[in-house]
Amino acid sequence: MLKAVGQALFSTGLQNPKFTAEQKKEGQDYEIRTYQTTKWVSTTLSGMQLEESAKTGFRRLFSYIQGSNENKVKVEMTAPVTCRVAPGAGPACESEFTISFYIPEEHQATPPPPSGSDVFVEERREFTAYVRTYGGFSNENTKQEELQKLIESLKRDGVEFVDHPYYTAGYDSPFKLTNRRNEVWVLKKAMEQ
Repeated sequence: MLKAVGQALFSTGLQNPKFTAEQKKEGQDYEIRTYQTTKWVSTTLSGMQLEESAKTGFRRLFSYIQGSNENKVKVEMTAPVTCRVAPGAGPACESEFTISFYIPEEHQATPPPPSGSDVFVEERREFTAYVRTYGGFSNENTKQEELQKLIESLKRDGVEFVDHPYYTAGYDSPFKLTNRRNEVWVLKKAMEQ
C-alpha cells in the first residue's frame, strides 16, 4: 500500500524501458537514445487538443492496468507515459494521438489482452530517438516550444531526423510538485538499405 502511494505521489520506483545512450558531444543539448524492442499498451484518439486526448487516453490505459483486461490482472504503473503525435495536414485539421504505457518486464512476453476494442498492445521495434528533457509542469505550448528547440538543435548539428510523428513523454504523477521530468522525442532517420 505504501509503495503504491509513494509511486503515485513521487513517481519513484517505476519501471522504464531499457535504452542505451550515446556519449554527448560538447554543446549538445539533447540525448541520443536507442530503445530495445518492447511491448506497450496503447490507445489512439483523433482531435485538435493534445492535452484532452492525452487525458482520455490515460484514463483508458489506467483502467487496463487496474484490471480491466481479459485476464482481470493488475499491472504495475510504469514510466514514461508517451504520446505519439501525428499532426494533421493543416492548422484546422485533427491530429492523431497514440497514448502508451510501457508494459512491465514481468508481462513483456505475454501482456494481458485488452478487453476493450479501443486499447491494444503494440510491439515497438528497436528505434533511436533524439531526446530533449525539461522540467516543471508541461502543457501543450511548452511541449511545442521544447519540440522546436530540439528541432533547431538537430538542424544546427546537421542531423537527419523524422519531423513527424514525434513523441512527448511524461514521467511524473500530477501530484508530484518538484523535480518533474518531461521529454520530447524525434526519431532518427533510418538509413536507406
